[in-house]
Amino acid sequence: MTSKIYSVKEIFYTIQGEGGQSGRPAVFCRFSGCNLWSGREEDRSKAICQFCDTDFWGVDGENGGKYSAIELSQKVKSLWPENTSGIPLVVCTGGEPLLQLDAELIGAFHSHHLEIALETNGTIEVPKNIDWICVSPKANTELKQCSGHELKLVYPQKDISPEQFIHWPFQFFFLQPMDGPDIKQNTELTIQYCMKNPQWRLSLQTHKLVGLK
Repeated sequence: MTSKIYSVKEIFYTIQGEGGQSGRPAVFCRFSGCNLWSGREEDRSKAICQFCDTDFWGVDGENGGKYSAIELSQKVKSLWPENTSGIPLVVCTGGEPLLQLDAELIGAFHSHHLEIALETNGTIEVPKNIDWICVSPKANTELKQCSGHELKLVYPQKDISPEQFIHWPFQFFFLQPMDGPDIKQNTELTIQYCMKNPQWRLSLQTHKLVGLK
């Protein structure tokens, strides 16, 4: 039987810049494709999510390409520093990684002693054995993953509100200012909301502040 092939935009070693794992070294595995936007600028105005700031189109990024599960897990592990303590972390992101991430690849990652963190928009149910689940809801979507470790909401978004999620079974609730030309105003709004509603924590994209990917 032919092994499944995974399309990957880029793979790189960095420091997680946002959410509950912020500050932790990690290998990012960015899968190609998303179910809320094609990734092409000419399609942005028609996309369900129009504020995405990530290039996930194609396989032409750093270490991008087509991989089998074993090849991909080996590539990820090879980017982790040798002879170091701590559990190697792979962050599966996109686009929408759950269009591709499956039991075969999860097993391959774990066989290489990798801890798996997932960043998903929540429109696809998360498979078993993911070590850290981050759901980042987008407006005008049907959420099928309603639990996890952290819920990270980009704020403010039209037609979606933090109040919708306060009783959902997550360990942590983060609000993250929407990037773009209104970032200063959005940051102030996010800070004000978190201070008035302390269930929510402020998440900043610190990797951008310090010049990391």
